[in-house]
Amino acid sequence: MYDIVIVGAGPAGMTAALYAARGGRSVLMIEKLGYGGQIINTPEVENYPGIGKTSGYELAEKMYGQAIELGAELEYDEIVSVERTTAGFELTGESKKVYQARSVIFATGVTARHLGIDRENDLVGRGVSYCATCDGAFFKGRDVIVVGGGNTALEDAEYMSAIAPKVYLVHRRDAFRGDKVTSDRLEAKENVEFVLDSVSEKFIGAEKVEGLTVKNVKTGELRDIPASCVFVALGHVPSNGAFAELAGLDDAGFFDSGESCTTASAGVFVAGDARRKDRRQLVTAVSDGATAAMAAIDYLNSL
Repeated sequence: MYDIVIVGAGPAGMTAALYAARGGRSVLMIEKLGYGGQIINTPEVENYPGIGKTSGYELAEKMYGQAIELGAELEYDEIVSVERTTAGFELTGESKKVYQARSVIFATGVTARHLGIDRENDLVGRGVSYCATCDGAFFKGRDVIVVGGGNTALEDAEYMSAIAPKVYLVHRRDAFRGDKVTSDRLEAKENVEFVLDSVSEKFIGAEKVEGLTVKNVKTGELRDIPASCVFVALGHVPSNGAFAELAGLDDAGFFDSGESCTTASAGVFVAGDARRKDRRQLVTAVSDGATAAMAAIDYLNSL
């Protein structure tokens, strides 16, 4: 039995593991994909204090190495249920393996939000992507579309502008929600075109993406934009449903916990993008990880 099992190994989960291990506790991180979370898809990180400019992948590697060096462990599995027991908690993985813990930290992160139009799922891998830094190189030298108005969309458009002859940035409003400094840089690029006040209507192309039809929400005018890929950058949604009864969720599906990272269930803590918060940034995820780990240690000390 572990003192603390952490579900998720993104920045929040790895930081929680680091703090818990330094606190002398036995720690297991359980991750369904790969450690690092969304940060591994970020080509450049320049707003993490003290590090300077680095890649998300390199930063994730350092976080992981530090946690493991201090004694934390990692197992790949997807947790499908968590039950309270007399000794603590039992976490069951998709693998059917059962993990024992005295306390649990949910750092489950979020998943990409879809466009929600016909044939989207069918075209994934054939011109529909949710990660420009993951798949962008496949479309080097070809025109692409990025859909969204937040920082993810702006960063994706900027990334693709270096390798694509033309980048169309489609947003349903007349102004972007993301950082103005980034949108200003994009506006100055000759190969980037803003397609504002527009929503996605349908994909062009049968077997693969050949473009996207968009509709202007003010005029109703339809426009066909030719492109080899549509990068969907509409933000992310949590996938916490399996843990709702234990940890409690808000109306949007995020863990209903504040800055303390505690929940109404004793021994259950949450951290990172998966919880209710106003700002979802790397530094806030890391802060949550430290807070959740220390709260879990306090809980264990009280037993």
